[in-house]
Amino acid sequence: MARFDRYVLSQLLVLFGFFSLVLVSVYWINRAVILFDRLIADGQPASVFLEFTALSLPNVVRMVLPMSAFAASVYVTNRLASESELVVMQATGYSPWRLARPVVIFGLIVGTFMMALTQYLVPSSLEQLRFRENQISGSLSAQLLREGEFMNPTAGVTFYIREITPEGVLKDVFLSDGRNPERTTTYSSVDGFLVTEASGPKLAMINGIAQTFQHDTRTLTKTKFTDFAYDISSLIAGPDSLFKPLDQRPTSELFLASELVAKATGKSVGRVLEEAHGRFNQPILCLVAALIGFSTLLVGGFSRFGVGRQIIGAILLLVLVKLVESVVTDPVRNNAHLWPLVYAQSVFGLGAAILMLQLAARPRRRRKDASLSEVAA
Repeated sequence: MARFDRYVLSQLLVLFGFFSLVLVSVYWINRAVILFDRLIADGQPASVFLEFTALSLPNVVRMVLPMSAFAASVYVTNRLASESELVVMQATGYSPWRLARPVVIFGLIVGTFMMALTQYLVPSSLEQLRFRENQISGSLSAQLLREGEFMNPTAGVTFYIREITPEGVLKDVFLSDGRNPERTTTYSSVDGFLVTEASGPKLAMINGIAQTFQHDTRTLTKTKFTDFAYDISSLIAGPDSLFKPLDQRPTSELFLASELVAKATGKSVGRVLEEAHGRFNQPILCLVAALIGFSTLLVGGFSRFGVGRQIIGAILLLVLVKLVESVVTDPVRNNAHLWPLVYAQSVFGLGAAILMLQLAARPRRRRKDASLSEVAA
């Protein structure tokens, strides 16, 4: 690799790391605040928060990589142009195509990293994250042990606890079970305990009353009890009660068993293939973003007034690439045979970058210098 290529590539990688760190931090802070409030409210330790944060990071990194590649390409190109380094290299005979070589290498490096994320890290991390979320949401402490809050762990059931003592005693327990359409039974007790047995978790209520209301006869029956055990296993949702979404399935499964995955997830075959091909399209978008940022700024050439218009043009070009994605989304999801349209935004972006490089390679006509020579003659 030539010294100039190593110089530009090193700057691109350094700025790419900086912008990635900034963008990941912004995304992570927004998610961490919500995640922290929810986990702490459920009584989870800090280790669970750190675990959830680590499992969500690969997906966050996947979202910011194209933007980081674009920002690094724009920043480095702007600095090279402002310091006249690009002008010097062009004066030595470097064409825009030759100048774009380190940018292409940079885009391929970022695309390789993105490929590892989309194919392996993101699906596995999301699957583990969903599994841990189901475990926590399916636990007794997360679903039932909340002070001063009326909860509906399942349809037709209302549960309330006024206070939980440090010894684990539940004070002023209220439980209303209306799942039977013929009658509604309401339990209230002074104290209560959660007991785990081989047959399932039980709610032991001490010194309470059970009130059963028959809907057909409109009669109310009251029964006092000293102790009573209520089976609450049906109120706790198990971790396996949810199906595996598309973004958590391996790519080979999406390609080889598209129809089966579509039936299991309730999605169309086109949506399954869109997810599968999208995992290959996203690495290409990293290269596209880097080339768009470089080629658009290179078209303007050197100017004492900066390249502000070129930067705005590069951003608008990225917006057009995103619009192409939104245009082809519905046709692909409705017709699985149109899956090649998934790559339409990458083809459009590469075509735009090639066109920009072609325009930059054309010799510029210096009309102002020509007119001044005519006046001098």
